[in-house]
Amino acid sequence: MFQSFFPKPVLFFASVVLWSAITVIFWYMAGQDIGSALGFTFPEEGAEPIIGLGYFITSDFIWFYIYYFLISVLFAGFWFVVAPHRWQLWSILGSSLILFSTYFGVQVSVAINNWRRPFFDAVQDALTGKGNVTAWDLYAFIITFAEIAFLFIAVYVMTRFFVSHYIFRWRTAMNDYYVSHWSRLRSVEGASQRIQEDTMRFAGIMEGLGVSVVDAVMTLFAFLPVLFSLSSYVTELPIVGEIPDPLLYAAIFWSIFGTVFLAAVGVKLPGLEFRNQRVEAAFRKELVYGEDDPARAEPMTVRELFEHVRKNYFRLYFHYLYFNVARSFYIQADNIFSYFILIPTIVSGAITLGILQQILTAFGQVSNSFQYIVNSWPTIIELLSIHKRLKAFESVLDDKPLSKIDQDFMSGKDNPF
Repeated sequence: MFQSFFPKPVLFFASVVLWSAITVIFWYMAGQDIGSALGFTFPEEGAEPIIGLGYFITSDFIWFYIYYFLISVLFAGFWFVVAPHRWQLWSILGSSLILFSTYFGVQVSVAINNWRRPFFDAVQDALTGKGNVTAWDLYAFIITFAEIAFLFIAVYVMTRFFVSHYIFRWRTAMNDYYVSHWSRLRSVEGASQRIQEDTMRFAGIMEGLGVSVVDAVMTLFAFLPVLFSLSSYVTELPIVGEIPDPLLYAAIFWSIFGTVFLAAVGVKLPGLEFRNQRVEAAFRKELVYGEDDPARAEPMTVRELFEHVRKNYFRLYFHYLYFNVARSFYIQADNIFSYFILIPTIVSGAITLGILQQILTAFGQVSNSFQYIVNSWPTIIELLSIHKRLKAFESVLDDKPLSKIDQDFMSGKDNPF
C-alpha cells in the first residue's frame, strides 16, 4: 500500500514527522528574526488583523511562503538523492503541495473569522441605533466576504482536483506493484477483488479521509492561537468557575471525551466490517465459479454462503444501532456545548455580538479538529477493514504468516458464526 508509492515508507514518514517538528520549532523560535533581518515586517502583538484579501499578501505571509518552499525543496532533494523512486514527484512534492494548499484553505477560514467581528459588531450597532452605521458600510462588509469566499472556492476546487489526480497515481502505483507480483498473490483469497476493488476503495477513502486529516491538523495550527487570544474575553465557566484560558481547555476536554467515548463504543465495528467483506467475497466467488462450472454454485452451497452474509449484516446492524445512538447524542450535545460554557460571559455583557461569533467559530473549528475521529469514525472503520485485506498481500510478499481469519478461510475452517 505504501512502499509502492513512497520511498522506504517507515523511514520516510518518520523523517516527515521529524522534519516537520524541526521546521515548525525553528519557525516559531527564529523565523521572525530571520525574516526581519531579510527585510520582512511583522505585525505588532495585539494589532488588529487585516480584513479582506490583503490578509494573504502581508509581508509576514510572503516570508512564510518562501520559508515553506525552501524547506520543501530541501526535504524533497534529500529523498531524491538518498532513495530515488518512480513516484517521487507525486508522493513527495505532491504531498507538500497538498499540505500547503490545505493550510492556505484553513487561513481563508481564519480570514473569514477575522471578518466576523467587525461585521457583527456593525450589525449590532445598527440594530441598537448606536454609532453611524450606514447601509453602504454593511454592503462593503458583504463585498469583502464575497471576495474571501470566492478565494476559498478557488482554493477548494483546485485542491480537490489535484488530490483526485494524486490519489489515482497512488492507486496506479499499488495496482502496478500488486500485478507485478501476481504469481505469488493469486493464491490469496479474493486476490482479484483485492487488487481491483480494494485498491479502488482505499484510494477513494484516502481522497476524502487523508485530506480531512491534514485539514484537521492545519486547523489546529491556525485556530489554537485564535482561541487562545479570545480566551481573554471569557473569565468563568459553568460549574468549573474561573480558570486560565478557559476556552482552550474546554475545547480540548470536550473533544478528548467524545473521541475516547465513541472509540470505546465502536470498538467492535472494524472487525465486523472486515468479516463482512470476506463473507461477501466468498458468496460472490462461488457465483462467479458457477458461471463457468455447472457443478458449482449449487442452491444449498449458495444459500449457506448467503446465510453467512445475512448473519454478518444483522450483527453489523445491531452494533451500529447503539453506536449511532451514542454518536447522535454526542453530536447534539456538541451543538449547544459552546453556548453552554459561554452563558456566564453572555449574561454579564462582557462581549459583543461580533466577539461571540468569533468565539463560536474558533471554538467549533478547534473542537471539530480534535473530534476528527468522532466525525470520521464510520469511514475510518471501512478503511481499517480494507487495510486488513490488503495487508494479506504484504504478508505474502514479506513471507509472513497470514492473519488468523485468512488462515481459517484458506484451510476451510471458516465458520465465523
